[in-house]
This record gives sequence, C-alpha cells and structure tokens, in this order.
Amino acid sequence: MTYLIQETLKYAIPLMIVALAGVFAERSGIINLALEGIMILGAFIGVMVVRELQSLEVFIQAAANKEWVTMQGLALTAMAVAMVGGALFSLLLSFASVHLKADQTIGGTALNLMAPALVLFLVRIIANQNTLRMEPPANSATWFMIRKSTFGVDKNADWGFLGETFVNKVYPVIYICVILFVILAIILYKTKFGLRLRSCGENPQAAASLGINVYGMRYAGTTISGALAGMGGFLYALTIDGSSANGSVAGMGFLALAVMIFGNWKPLNIALASLLFGMFKCIAAGYAYIDINGDGKFLLKDLGINSYVYGMLPYVVTLLVLAFTSKKSRAPKAEGIPYDKGSR
Repeated sequence: MTYLIQETLKYAIPLMIVALAGVFAERSGIINLALEGIMILGAFIGVMVVRELQSLEVFIQAAANKEWVTMQGLALTAMAVAMVGGALFSLLLSFASVHLKADQTIGGTALNLMAPALVLFLVRIIANQNTLRMEPPANSATWFMIRKSTFGVDKNADWGFLGETFVNKVYPVIYICVILFVILAIILYKTKFGLRLRSCGENPQAAASLGINVYGMRYAGTTISGALAGMGGFLYALTIDGSSANGSVAGMGFLALAVMIFGNWKPLNIALASLLFGMFKCIAAGYAYIDINGDGKFLLKDLGINSYVYGMLPYVVTLLVLAFTSKKSRAPKAEGIPYDKGSR
C-alpha cells in the first residue's frame, strides 16, 4: 500500500499542478491547449539546469557530504528556472490570442508541435543523443530523494505507516508543489486579483466597464499557466522520467486537461480528480510491484493480464469519465473568444 500511495502522488501532483495551470488560463478567457508542449519544455530546462549546476563545487561537496538541504536548493533552483521558461514560452500563445486574435486552439496546437521538435534539436546539440540526462553518477534518487540515511537512521528502522509512506523515499519538491497549489487556489478564489481574472473569462465587456484591463488579465492568466506547466514538466522529469528529458511527457499535459474538465475548473475537484487519474497511471506503470494487502502477493501481476492493457487503462478511464461527465461541466463563458473592445 505504501508503494501505491507514493507512486500515485508522483503522478497526481504534476497532474494537479498542470490542471491548475489550465484553470488560470481558461478562467482569464484563453484556452491553453499548449500544456503538453510547455511541460516538455519545462522538463528540458529543469534537467539542463541541474546538469549544468552539478559541476559547481558547492553542489559536488554537498553531494559528497549528503547535505540534503543544499541539494533541495538545487532542485528548487531548477524548478524556478523551468517555471520562467514555461512562462516565457506561453507568451507566444498570449500574443497570438490577445493581440493577433488568432484561433487559440490552433495556437496551442502549434506550440505543442514546436516544443518537442525544439527540445529534441537542443538535446542533440548538447548531448549528441535523443535523451538529456543528469551527469553521472548523480540521479534524482540519490540527489533529491529523502531517505532514512538522510537523517542518519538505519535503513531497516521502522518509521510506521505514515513515516514510511510520506517521509521515506519521498521528493520534498512534491510537498512544495502541494503548498503552492493551495496558495494559488486561494488567490484565484479569495482575492481581488482572482475575482478580476475570473470576470475576464466570464464577461470581459462587463469587466472592462469596471476599469479592469482585460488584455492584462489574460496575459497574467496565461503567463501563470505557463509557469505552472513548466513546473509540472520539471516535476515529471525529476520524479517519474528518471531525471531525463526526451521531448515527451507521455501525454500528461493532455491528461491534465481532462482532469481540469472533470474537476469542473475548481481546485478541490481537480485535486481529487488528480488522485484518481494518478492512481490509474501508477497502476499502468507499476502494476507488477503493487502489494495491496501487504501479504507479499502482487495480485495485479498474478492476474496474467497483458501489460498493454494496464498501459491503456489511464486513457480508457479518461475517455469514459469525460463521456459521462463532460455534459455537466461548465466552462468559463468567454473562453476561446477573442476580446473586442467594441463588441457588446
């Protein structure tokens, strides 16, 4: 059960963050279909930053002396740079949607096509291969994961269910992302900025009549969206993809869009939906290692079902959930509609 919970969180938290990224964009009136592409770019930028900083003496000494606080600082630095990269990349969508009044669906699709091509091009230049990895012998497990040895405790010591599940073999950046999710959800629904942002996605003409800068708010919403998607991309690369970037995030950006729709553009619903979809992603990736009852038997593996069936499970569930719930979803009224000052 510990393995199932830990792996579910690894998949759920990136989904949750990127789905919230979609909420910020769509609540401002911009459809951000480019979440997948921004995640790909964020994963590349984060891995590249870690790769470059690993050569600095301060981090070499920190790794040798197991100074985990310093190592978490490296992870946070890479995540911050990935957020900046995602925010800058999203400005292409903002400019096309706000000033050029281009079709937002086509604009997002174009960025999704551009990002993997750009990343693979840069990876070939930097590493002369199709995958960019952190420099050996470093990897996400030894540099950024908290273990019992981090606190000088014997690895055979029993920390109980809570300790073994939520402290041992856990990436602290996951919890930082959860805290950020809560803060941003409060900002979106409990502050003047959040109210203005949401009003631009519901009725921009009414918002403009009250002195709200609709263009500025849509830029802000899409930029925040890009930053969060970049963060989610780095988190995916760090915790799921073996600290590597290869021009793909396995459809997590599109799955985050499904989570956003299923969650009805509401943070609490999105968090719960992320846990559901994250569990199915966990089952698809690690069904052979899930011991549900703690009796040493791997039930899902023993069923003899083909691994491709488990691999399809998250996407089949996504289609089924959307088929039965999409009619009840209420999207922002003005999303995808270019704002025209002269229209009423």
